[in-house]
Amino acid sequence: MRELLFILLFPTLALAQAYPSKPIKIIIPFAPGGASDFVGRIMQPRLSELLGQPIVVENRAGASGNIGVETAAKSAPDGYTLFLGNIGTIAVNPAVFRNLQMNPLTDLVAVTQVVDVPSVLVAHPGFPANNVKEMVAHAKANPGKLNYGSPGSGSVNRLEMELLRMAEGLDMVHVPYKGGAGPAVAGLMGGETHVMFTTAASAIGQVRGGRLKLLAVTSAKRMEQAPATPTMVESGYPDFVTGSWQGVFVPAGTARDVVNLLFKTITQTMSTPEVAERLGKGGADVVTSPSPAAFTAFVAAETKRWARVVHESNATAD
Repeated sequence: MRELLFILLFPTLALAQAYPSKPIKIIIPFAPGGASDFVGRIMQPRLSELLGQPIVVENRAGASGNIGVETAAKSAPDGYTLFLGNIGTIAVNPAVFRNLQMNPLTDLVAVTQVVDVPSVLVAHPGFPANNVKEMVAHAKANPGKLNYGSPGSGSVNRLEMELLRMAEGLDMVHVPYKGGAGPAVAGLMGGETHVMFTTAASAIGQVRGGRLKLLAVTSAKRMEQAPATPTMVESGYPDFVTGSWQGVFVPAGTARDVVNLLFKTITQTMSTPEVAERLGKGGADVVTSPSPAAFTAFVAAETKRWARVVHESNATAD
């Protein structure tokens, strides 16, 4: 009996012992310059060092991140394709896009959360408002003339603006950008749009350089990087606390031993002081899961939460 059990377990044991034996790819479903790319490339060197193999970053932008998700879900479940998912690609898109060819809850395996990135409400430097109250007043005085950008029709940043619009009855024009936060932020800096919600990691450097104006943050407390900027709660919206978490996933069917090894190695990567410091300076807080099972439960709860927001706001993909 013992011999039979060993024979049955041998392939899994051998895989875990041999893994990894070649370069590993991490798919980032947005263009370079956004929050996901920022986080992935800071993780890359330390994760590569700990795993003893090169980590290749592959940006697969398009369709609000759905192209990257589908690519990851259809990849071989051998541990050599990782996916850096976020609240939008994993928890929001299934409610916004009704004809997806995959389901993140069943076609991917959650390994661990890696960061939480609060959102910020930013404006073009020439925009007359300096806070949320002034922005709302300006929008009401100019119905249909205020443009707001977003990193995709189904993004959480669009839903954040939808929440503000519903609360205040604002008539604004949505301008979605392909490729994630990078192109949307560039459009705001270029004057194509007036305001937008985006991740702090995507905008904080531009705010420091004077290329964007910071109006509010969506975290529960003020950000360390911008202590003078009020939260949305302080601005008069008591339930407006949001953020863009990110986490690592692998294709469904990946061996449990490989998932556990990746969990251990990724959490070790995120606990490296240099990694945490660099992420913190860019507006991302390191947050790891207690276990893959705990992250799985968290993702399921977030999917349910944002499906309700999509329904209440009647948000659809443009």
